[in-house]
Amino acid sequence: MPLKLTRRQSLTTLLAGLLPVLTPHGAMARTPLRIGMIGSGHVGSTLGQLWSRAGHEVMLSALTLREAQERVEELHFGSAGTSHDAAAFGDVVVLAVPYGALQQLGHTIGPVLNARPLIDATNPYTWRDGKIGRQALLEGAGMVTQSLFPTAAVVRAFNSEDMTTLLAQSNRPPPRMALPMAGDVARALTMAGWLIHDAGFDPVVAGGLSAAGLFQPGGPAFEAQMDADDLRRLLGVTGDSAVERSLAARFAAAQASGGR
Repeated sequence: MPLKLTRRQSLTTLLAGLLPVLTPHGAMARTPLRIGMIGSGHVGSTLGQLWSRAGHEVMLSALTLREAQERVEELHFGSAGTSHDAAAFGDVVVLAVPYGALQQLGHTIGPVLNARPLIDATNPYTWRDGKIGRQALLEGAGMVTQSLFPTAAVVRAFNSEDMTTLLAQSNRPPPRMALPMAGDVARALTMAGWLIHDAGFDPVVAGGLSAAGLFQPGGPAFEAQMDADDLRRLLGVTGDSAVERSLAARFAAAQASGGR
């Protein structure tokens, strides 16, 4: 009788089979980061696997510590902790939960974050996230997330494409697929850009947090699946921002010195 797998088990099997192909074994992070992942479902496990393969340290969290430990055992990477543990652990913290959970997380982990980079990979949906979802779709998820985590350096990124697409397109032959990001703090944007690069994509700065609506559900760049040149044309940006120039120089220097 064929073995029937749950959706989570199927995703875990897919990740284990694809990642050795998607991420070159020599592609190790030059400066490994500690990444605190708030959530360990489809988004958290996919991004965590890609970054772990790139040499970063990832801590997964879940509703309970035991659930996080089980996910780490299933996925064979990283460490497990509570959401508070992951928020305290990370040089950068990643939100990978339903958007409706952000209000409570703002109270529980917000004070721990201080001014550290906070990557928001979530998406608001009215059918799931209620009032806060409607507010985020109306006002822009970037601005609303920043209001929920007022001290953190919020960057919207990794929310524009489905994780299945990211798995399939990571480190594809040039031109690589591009991912948009938006934020108001250059240091946080630079860190997010490195993590986009390390996951196997090219980063494109859409602008400040007010521009994040361009690639949230309903925006023109949501699920665009474009390379960097086409994505910039769609977003109406030139790629000449200080952050992108800095990242391009650093990527070139890393490649010249034998890195990625």
